[in-house]
This record gives sequence, C-alpha cells and structure tokens, in this order.
Amino acid sequence: MEYVIETRGLCKRFPGKLALDHVDIHVEKGDIYGLIGRNGAGKTTSMKIMLGMLKPSEGEVYLFDDSNLTKQRKRIGSLIEAPGLYKNATAYENLKRFSYISGGKEIDIPALIDFVGLSEAKDRKVSAYSLGMKQRLGLAIALLGDPEVLILDEPINGLDPAGIKEIRDLIIKLNKEKNVTFIISSHLLDEL
Repeated sequence: MEYVIETRGLCKRFPGKLALDHVDIHVEKGDIYGLIGRNGAGKTTSMKIMLGMLKPSEGEVYLFDDSNLTKQRKRIGSLIEAPGLYKNATAYENLKRFSYISGGKEIDIPALIDFVGLSEAKDRKVSAYSLGMKQRLGLAIALLGDPEVLILDEPINGLDPAGIKEIRDLIIKLNKEKNVTFIISSHLLDEL
C-alpha cells in the first residue's frame, strides 16, 4: 500500500509545551484526509513538519514511501494559514511571481485562474478581493506545478457559507477529476 504521506511517532516540543505527542498519520493516494481539533491542538504544526517548515523533535516523515523529503516535497502544494499575496498585483501577476518559486509554467496560469473561478476578477488588484477570492487565489498558487498532494490549513476559515461551498466544490473537483490527494485541517467539525 502506497502512502503519499506517512508520519511515525511525530513529536514536537516548544519551550514549555508539547505540541505533538507521537502522532502517526497514514494518507493514501486519492484520499481527502481531515485533521480536526481545537486551536492549538497541533494541526498546523503537523502540516509544517510535513512541508519542511519545522523540524520534528522526534519521529519520521515519509512522502510517497520515500525518506528523501526534499525531492518528494516538490510533488506537494500547500496553503498554510493565510495566503501571502501581493495586494497591489492582479491574480495573474501573483501567480506569475509564485510560479518562479514552485516550478509552475506561465502558460498554465489562465487555466488556473479559470479553474478557481477568478476569471471575471483576474485584472483587479488583489487588495479589492473578498476573503473567499483570496482563498481561491491561494488555492491556485498551491496548484502551480500540478501537485499530486495539497495540504490546506483551515482553507474555509472566515468564509461565509457561499465561500465555504466554493472551496468545498473546488476540493471535490480536484480530487475527482485530477486525483489530487488532500490533507485539510479545521477546528470546525461540521465545516470539515
């Protein structure tokens, strides 16, 4: 059985706090895997360790049944906390800048803008976007480079019911049409 993400005995200690205590996670290809817990439960910490943004105190992470994490992380897109967007730039300009980092191709940008439903707002500055539009742009950025796995930290946090439905529909569409595997965190069970 191939796991796209696996953690074994993952621990993370911060001064005066144990954030993760021997966490084992097994995510199979094609799954939509949810991490649920109250704020401060360690969801974001787990995701940051998977992505190499934090080092574990103990334990191991395997990506695509491989311990060569640097190589395998190139197959993963992510949106951790709020998307860091260039507010005085358009969606296209944001995606172009982030494509240099992620290995995405400029030729794919119009299709990504259309896919996340921002075609009508593509020429507006991001500073004029609603929270839902910014989340959709963050999702488009995470999709640069055609990742096999998306790690999304609270992607529906702060959205109204229509925005929640938009993000949920995009996740299901990506999972069904492109077989993208998801790890999604939330502190709200009913929304997850």
